[in-house]
Formats: sequence, C-alpha cells, structure tokens
Amino acid sequence: MSAQNDPTQRVAIGLSFGNSYSSIAYTTGEGKVEVIANEDGDRQIPSALSYVEGEELHGGQAKSQLVRNAKNTVAYFRDLLGQDFKSIDPSPCHQSAHPQEEGDGVAFSIRDTAEEKENTVTVGHVTTRHLRRLRQSASDYLGKDVNATVITVPTNFSDAQKEALKAASKEAGLEVLQFIHEPTAAVLAYDARPGAKLADKIIVVADLGGTRSDIAVIASRGGIYTILATMHDYDVSGFKLDQVLIDHFAKEFIKKNKSADDPRENDRSMAKLKLECEAVKKALSIGSSANFSVESLVGGIDFTATINRSRYDLLGNKLFAAFTRLVTHAVEKAELDPLDVTEIILAGGNSHTPKVASALRSGFPDTTTILAPSTSPTAINPSELAVRGAAIQASLIQEFELEDIEQSTHPMVTVTPHLATAVGLLCISGDESSGVFHAVIDAETPLPVRRTATIATPREGGDVLIKLAEGSRHIKVTKPEPKPKKETSDDDDDDDDSDDESDDEEELREKTWKVGKPLSEAAIRGIAKGGKVEVQINIAADLSVNAIYREVGGKGGVRGVIQGQKANGA
Repeated sequence: MSAQNDPTQRVAIGLSFGNSYSSIAYTTGEGKVEVIANEDGDRQIPSALSYVEGEELHGGQAKSQLVRNAKNTVAYFRDLLGQDFKSIDPSPCHQSAHPQEEGDGVAFSIRDTAEEKENTVTVGHVTTRHLRRLRQSASDYLGKDVNATVITVPTNFSDAQKEALKAASKEAGLEVLQFIHEPTAAVLAYDARPGAKLADKIIVVADLGGTRSDIAVIASRGGIYTILATMHDYDVSGFKLDQVLIDHFAKEFIKKNKSADDPRENDRSMAKLKLECEAVKKALSIGSSANFSVESLVGGIDFTATINRSRYDLLGNKLFAAFTRLVTHAVEKAELDPLDVTEIILAGGNSHTPKVASALRSGFPDTTTILAPSTSPTAINPSELAVRGAAIQASLIQEFELEDIEQSTHPMVTVTPHLATAVGLLCISGDESSGVFHAVIDAETPLPVRRTATIATPREGGDVLIKLAEGSRHIKVTKPEPKPKKETSDDDDDDDDSDDESDDEEELREKTWKVGKPLSEAAIRGIAKGGKVEVQINIAADLSVNAIYREVGGKGGVRGVIQGQKANGA
C-alpha cells in the first residue's frame, strides 16, 4: 500500500470498535467531524457477522439473524480478541455462535460458505472481516480508498489484545496510526468543539456499555490528559438492563397466557425477547412510553404490551444505583472527592436513558456538570463520543511518518512526572499574618510546566510579601446545629415524626486549602494603589522550581530560584 511509505497518500478515519456496536467517522476539510452511516443507514453498526448459504451479512442485518440463524451469527467478540481461551467470559455469546478453544486462542465453528460443513474461524479473522466491512462502508461514503485509522480501545485492553487488533486491521487493509483510549477520545470530542475553552479540570467519563461499564477519572491540565483511575464492571451493563425488561415482559406474558411456556426457556423466544426489549429501551430514552410487540413469541402466541418510563426506571433502579456507586468508587480510587469533579461525561448508548444522569446527579454536588442528552442541550451523542475523538486524532496525525507517531506516543514520552500537590501563591500585606491561598498549578499537572498568575494586592498598595507554596485540598465539613425540640404533651405523639425529620438535615461540604511547604518568597515594596503582581512559575521535570515576581506595569522584577528546594512529585 502506498500509504505505508507515503503519508500524503493516507486516507484516515476514526474507528470505534465496541463489543455491541462499532462506528466510523472522518474529519472534513473544514475540521467538522462526521459520523459515517453504512449502506443500511446505520451510524451505530452492530458488531456482528452472520452467514446464510455462504452470503455474509453484516451489522443490523446480521443482528436480526440471531433469531433464526444464531449458530452462524458471531457477535460480542471484541473482548475475546487476543485472549487466552481459559480467561474469557463467554456469557455474552449465549444467543449467538459459541466461542471455542483453538490453540491458546478463541475461534468459532460456523457454516460461512455455501457448503454443508462448519469451518473453524478464529476471532482474529472474524475481526478482520468486520473491519473490512467498516472500511468498505467508509470508502463508499468518501469516494476514496480508506487505508488508515485511529482505533479506540478500553483502558484495560492488554498489549496482546492491541497487537491482535493491529494484525486484524492490517489484514483488512487498514494501517493503525494509533490506539486511543475510549475515555480520552470522549474528552477530546468535547474539547475540540468550536468555542470550547481550555481549562484545568477533573473529568469523569462514565461509559454504560452493552456488555460492561467502564469508568475513567481524567485530569485535564493545559490540554494534556492524565488518567488517574479506572473501574470496569461486567455486572453493570446494558445487557443487565435488557434482562430487567426481559423478565418483566416474560412475567406479563405468562400472567396473560397461563398455559403457555416461559419464553425465557426457549432460545428462539429468548432471542426475540432480547431484540424487542433493546428496541423498547431505546424508545424509552426519548419517549415517556413504549410498545412491546412480538409475533409468535411462544407456541405461535403473539404478545403485545406497553410500558412507561416510570415503570422502567423502577425496574432498573438497582442497576442505576450500582452505576452511580461505580462512578463514586472510581473517584475515591483516584483519591479525590466528588467536590473535585468538574464534569461527568456520560458515554455509551445506554447513557441516553434519562435516569442514568438523574441517578448520578444525586451523588455529586451542583458544581459538577453532567454532560448527557437529558441534562444538556449541547451534549454530544453519547454513542458517538469515542469515534468523534478518534476521527479528530486521525486528522491531526495522518500526515506524520509512522515512526514519528510511534516515538511521540512511546511511554518514555507520554509517562511523565506529575505534581502530587497544587502549587499556589499567598499575598501578605503588612498588617496580615497570613494570606489567602490561590492555586496556580493544580495537582496531577504533568512536568515540566510553566504558569503565569496575576494576583491583586491590598487596595491601599504599599509593601507586600508574595509566598509561593504547596497546597493540599481539604474538604471542610460543617454539620448543622441540631434544632431544639419542641415541648410536647404526653398525648401529642403525632409530632414525633416531624421532629426526627428536622434533625436529618444535610451537612455542608466545601473545598478549602491547607498551605504546606513554602517554596519561594519575594518582598515587593511600594506597590501602587490598586496594583497587581504577576508571578511566573516554572517547575522542571526534576521538580526544581524557578519563580519570577514583578509588579504589573512596573520595571524589572524579583527572581526567586530555589536552591535544593523541590516541589512534591508523583
């Protein structure tokens, strides 16, 4: 391929390859990201392949074959790639072709030709076929031969899995320019929007996927992203939400048709139930009610029913609460407090469900912005976040030499020292013993770093002492004072409940700073009335600190170089 040797010949796309769905996107000449639809008009393309008398069906057409042709339909195979057979969880594949051992790896026994015999197809080759179809859809849409890609992967994807995915991509005619973590791609999709302001912040990317939940806590510092903690859970997923609906409608069917069999005990009926429940779940994300309708669910009996969103929220309440706990546990794992979280980005198709966002809202303060379709009119489609970020990254690096890309993404470059504590300033005038701490460089900032801050001095001006010091975040908890109980007569027992409720007021929690080790200080004399001081702070990779202090508008300045004094690193 000419693109291998000549980067100018590359036509690169972003590719999100999920267990349940995949998507493809590219960036236009004007810098706008477009998610590409396949020939069926789907932008969320099921990661599935099915074979009928030798004909290969893909995406939505393949998924519909789970009812009548399950043994020859391969689905939910992404996480099996590059894995040892003994370590996999085959449960998501119960309604499709079952994984089997092939050497140390995973394969499927399917009839993928017109002949009446089954062939053993490895998961790597299944992945190649899937990626080839995605590449073809992108090439048809763009009118160009797509030959390169940036692919999103989960944060716990192993090196062996990446190598297997790279090999499958190469066989499909796609040069992998870079793997990008799914949560990083989601943050990039938001930060690359027109008018987006670059700011230091703590972001949680919460992805409620089909087969698993993935949570990542990310520090964004000067446009550099650092993953602080991750959590993964297969017990909290879209599958489990589907199961809640499956159980509900199965019970309704049995109640209505007492002599009928349980549809969950028949593979074909179960496949019909699952497909329809997934459609109901999607309908409830945008409407207040949905219709359930399956022809010949069991024994030729048709079944129709309705469900409203309130009922669905109640049925899935335990899972929504478990997802919220998973997010708060990830924040705790990063040694942070919910008050530290600036934004929560909801990703994955199940994040369209309004209850997911409202359940999270209860676990975080009002200062935390939750970005989801139900909470923000400007929220990006959660299903498209990862692929949009991948397409942006592809457009940025597609003309670079592959060797340069590999060198710039090597751990020696990307894994840098970070500040363990914040570094900030105190402004102390003559009549004060201590000033208010202003954080200038937040904790978790990668090094080296340079920041400039301007701080106001006392209105009357005069002499001030500027101190550069480390600061650690502290959560101040203020408990409300108990209200005095009203005196009640012996026969006035009805008021007891209201007294109990009045004592149950919420405690007040707020962020404060504890000033730690001083790093540098400078006395500036004769500052003009209402004057300001500008401080430039430089912290090198070896944690040595260099600071320059000067009055804004004044001449010269004071340079404070720390000898033997270093900031606290991580």
